[in-house]
Amino acid sequence: MNEYHLIYELKDALNESKILGANNSILHMIEEIVNFSVILKQGNVYIPNEHLNDKDLLISLFTLLEQFCFEHISFNAQDIIYIIQSIKEDKIESLKEIYFHREVIITLQNGKPIFPKTAHQAIYLKELKNNDIVFGIGPAGTGKTYLAVMYAASCLKKQSIKKILLVRPVVEAGEKLGFLPGDLKEKIDPYLIPLYDALNDCFGKENVTKMIEKGSIEVAPLAYMRGRTLDHCIAILDEAQNATRTQMKMFLTRLGVESQMIITGDITQIDLPSLQHSGLVEATKLLNNLPGLSIVYFDKNDVMRHPLVYKIIHRYENNQK
Repeated sequence: MNEYHLIYELKDALNESKILGANNSILHMIEEIVNFSVILKQGNVYIPNEHLNDKDLLISLFTLLEQFCFEHISFNAQDIIYIIQSIKEDKIESLKEIYFHREVIITLQNGKPIFPKTAHQAIYLKELKNNDIVFGIGPAGTGKTYLAVMYAASCLKKQSIKKILLVRPVVEAGEKLGFLPGDLKEKIDPYLIPLYDALNDCFGKENVTKMIEKGSIEVAPLAYMRGRTLDHCIAILDEAQNATRTQMKMFLTRLGVESQMIITGDITQIDLPSLQHSGLVEATKLLNNLPGLSIVYFDKNDVMRHPLVYKIIHRYENNQK
């Protein structure tokens, strides 16, 4: 250990396995972010002598992770990216507020509680509770669609709404899929797999099938919304960056009695033909600051997928700049 310096001692050595993560996944993520070796052994944290300038960051990190352990708050490798970023930006208190006073949206069938894990996700949930129309805009993996479905599922469970309506523009992502056989549901289903995955987590696959048959969950392509009035439901428009200007206006004006709309999309992944303008881009400009409507923006720091997704988004952003 001559080349390494002791920077932190765990208050309880039993927390070591939780902080290491399965197969040391959390420790490996920490090393990947700071870009040097970190040793956690027998309750002691060591870093190379040449990286002692980074010790304050890591002391704050391990202090926080151990507090999570004492409070029985779970965390994984994906969380580490956001936690370290929050420490760097001196946002530890807001981070503690999210994790220590977490607001559970819904509990999944496997008993896992779903709650916001980033500041933007917490803002998103607050806006969902206080507005009739909410836009969630940001890159892949930030939770904007998943949290929307979880929120809608919780409202359906509480019977504050009668239906969840899942809507999506049927636009191929850069490739032609050809003729799709089957009825309307079978044609649109491939485009709604992410939404189904979230619903299956909540209710179980068999129950979701029954709810679709009963009508408490409905799926529809955006083009089929014309002429409808949406009452007593939450309508989620996913991949809204691929809605045309006409389609977006048409959808927003379907809002009915005791209903809510959640529009999610990523304006960096527009698959519309080059001559068509995105209705999502136009809507965010036209409807900003409209009472009853909220726009929440997510960024790469909110990514909760595989840690590699964060890095991919970061590279693409730098390339665009």
